[in-house]
Amino acid sequence: MSIASVAQTGFASSTAYDTHRPSYPPEAVNRLIQLLEIEGQNGVKVLDLAAGTGKFTQLLSARPESYEIIAVEPHDGMRKELEDKQLKNVTVRKGTAENLEGIPDQEFSAVVAAQAFHWMANMDALREIHRVLKPTAVLGLIWNIEDYNAPKDWQIHEGWQSTMRDVMHELEDDHPRFRDQQWKKVFDEQGSSNPISLHSADTLFGLPIGEESFEFVRWLPKEDVWKTFNTYSQVANLDSDRLSKAEKTFWEAIDSSETEVDEQGRVAVHGKTVIAWTSSIPDMPLKSGG
Repeated sequence: MSIASVAQTGFASSTAYDTHRPSYPPEAVNRLIQLLEIEGQNGVKVLDLAAGTGKFTQLLSARPESYEIIAVEPHDGMRKELEDKQLKNVTVRKGTAENLEGIPDQEFSAVVAAQAFHWMANMDALREIHRVLKPTAVLGLIWNIEDYNAPKDWQIHEGWQSTMRDVMHELEDDHPRFRDQQWKKVFDEQGSSNPISLHSADTLFGLPIGEESFEFVRWLPKEDVWKTFNTYSQVANLDSDRLSKAEKTFWEAIDSSETEVDEQGRVAVHGKTVIAWTSSIPDMPLKSGG
């Protein structure tokens, strides 16, 4: 079962990930549920892909609709964190978006991927997602993006968050991230033919993709901001020298007199929750010859 090596090692501290990564704002979650067209739909089946430690799964499980949730996660440590929560109406499975073996066709009323679709933005995954979705059902995506992890063209807060965004972009590697915005390309690829690979046009999901965003702010002790920064795989995989350099830059920036703090000395961490969605296009019936 394939999982990127940088993710395998980068998310090794699954407990730290679960502790320090933020949950999702209620207004963003409620909006996504509406767009998935499952609001008020009691007991329908929902697939949570790359569910991780269950940050979003918990919110689905707590919904009054009592969804029947299948949470798929390939990383053993992350999946163990999720299993230990014993969430209501949640079945946890090992698997990847590219290989949903054992799941019947058209099984789900909605598919979601939280903080994860950039890892699976390829045609194999898109075909599998399309296969298990009911016709015209919706694929929904959601990310929490702190200012220091934002794309370069986003307007963000100045000061330490801008400094650390520069650091984060300096740590770019060959692995997909939300901030590179490459995840969108797979939806364009689905409608293109490739004579070299013999891939014919295979439009599975509607375009353009819908997108909305919601601003958020978290107030955290400075030490917890650094711990959260360390839950990103490209940071967790740094050797000791590069990690020490990044930490030195962090403390110099966040200890500035210009850093926004509250009366408890907590730092304002700004960001956006981004949601995206698209509907499955039903397969066209084959015409019989005659």
